[in-house]
Parts: sequence; C-alpha cells; structure tokens
Amino acid sequence: MSDTDSFIEEVTEEVRRERLFGYMRKYGWIAVALVLLIVGGAAWNEVEKSRARSAAEASGDAIFRAVQANDIPARVAALQSLETESPEAQMVADFLLAANQADAGDRSGAAATLEGLVNAADSDMPEIYRQIALFKSVALSGADRSADERRALLEPLAVPGAPLALLAQEQLALIDIETGETGAAIDRLNAISQDSAVSAGLRRRATQLIVALGGTPEAIAGQTASQ
Repeated sequence: MSDTDSFIEEVTEEVRRERLFGYMRKYGWIAVALVLLIVGGAAWNEVEKSRARSAAEASGDAIFRAVQANDIPARVAALQSLETESPEAQMVADFLLAANQADAGDRSGAAATLEGLVNAADSDMPEIYRQIALFKSVALSGADRSADERRALLEPLAVPGAPLALLAQEQLALIDIETGETGAAIDRLNAISQDSAVSAGLRRRATQLIVALGGTPEAIAGQTASQ
C-alpha cells in the first residue's frame, strides 16, 4: 500500500469519527432522555405498586379492627364509618356490614346496603358479586317488596346454568307458597331436588317443603312406582 493510499484511509477514518461525534453532539440528548424515561418509569411503577400495597394493607387492617368490635351494634357502627382505599375493599366492607345488620335484626338496612352494591358505579366489580348482593337483598327485604317485584328480580338469577339458579328457584318457590300457588311451588321444588347440581342441604330443604305442602317428592314417587 502506498503512502498516498494510507493517508487517504486515515483522512476517511477521521471524517467518519468527526461525523459520528457530530451526530452524538446533535442527537445524544435523545438517547439520554430515553434512558432517563425508562429508569424513571420503572421507579414510578415501583412507587405505585408500593403505594397500592400499603393502601390495601391499611384497608384490610381497618376492616379487621371493625369486625373485632365487642358487639354487633359496635361492628355495624365501625363498618358504616369505615373509609377504604379501593372499590374492592369497600365491597368486602359492605358485605360484612350487611351481614352484621341482618344479625342485628335490621333486615331492611341490610337489604339497602346490598342494593348499594348492586347499583355501585364500579364497572370492574365481578358480576357474580352483584348477583350475590341482589339475591341476598331480595331474600332479606321480604314484605318490604311486593311478591311481583321480588319475583321479577329473582327470575333473571334463576335461569338454568346461572351460578345462583337453584337458590333463586328456591326463593321463587317460597314466593309461590306466599301467593297461594301451592302446585307451582311443588313443581318448582321437585325440579330443584332432581337437578344434578343440587347440594344435599338444598335437596333436603326442597323435599321437606314438598312434604309440608302435602305433595310427594318425585324421587320417592319414582321409587314407589318401580316397586
């Protein structure tokens, strides 16, 4: 290689370095900003996680202290005055409040608390919890609601395959009894007792009601016919 070629290569390399340094001086701040943004975002994420964890722990401790009160009225008062940090914690507190209100004999108050859960603005609440709140509210409200109103609220919960279908059917059977529709109640109770998903306790209650109403449980009728 001649001295001329070597000199040209050195000059070319120097030009490349100058151009690279020029780009770094001109655009280097972008790379620095990106690094700072990534590091800052990670730090902020950790701070938010820590804050959410602390808030959840604080809400849990507050709920625990409320339910540790000496008597039911004190627990009701503590739960009513409770301030939670999240919709999830408030949902737990409201379910506990309704349970204690019912234990204290305030069925209408318990029903109202559960209705608040049903109508809560938090759209992230799992639908099953709304259904549970609605079911318990209707069951607690009793004569405070007309039979027709209770029936209209329970029928969507009683659709086959729904999580609370059999329990809702039981409540509908009780409404049938209340309104003098004994035959409809017996038919509904027999359907409950024959359902493959029925629990032992619910089957026993249904069977006892059928007998009390003067009917014959289909399981027993089938056994008699086969003999």
